[in-house]
Amino acid sequence: MLEAYLPFMWLIIFGNIENLILASQGVVKGVNPKKLAILSIIVVIIWHVLGSVLTEVAMDYANIINIIGGVAILILGIQAIYEAVQNIKVKGGE
Repeated sequence: MLEAYLPFMWLIIFGNIENLILASQGVVKGVNPKKLAILSIIVVIIWHVLGSVLTEVAMDYANIINIIGGVAILILGIQAIYEAVQNIKVKGGE
C-alpha cells in the first residue's frame, strides 16, 4: 500500500513543511491560532482524501507534480521569510 505513495514522498515531506510555513505566516500576521489550526486540519484532511482517491490517476504525472509542488513550496518559504524579516524590522528587531 505504501509503495503507491513513494513517487510522492518528497511532496509529502515538503507539503508538511509548507503547512508549517503557512502557519508561521498566519502567526506573523496575527491570525487567531485556534482558527488557523482548525483551518489547517481541514485542509490537510481534504488533501489526504484527494490524495487517496486520485493517486492512481496522478501516478503518470508524479515527476511534474513534485516539481510544481517543490517550486510552490520554495516560493512560499521565501515569501514567509521575507514577510517575517519585514515584520522584525518594523518592530525594531525584538
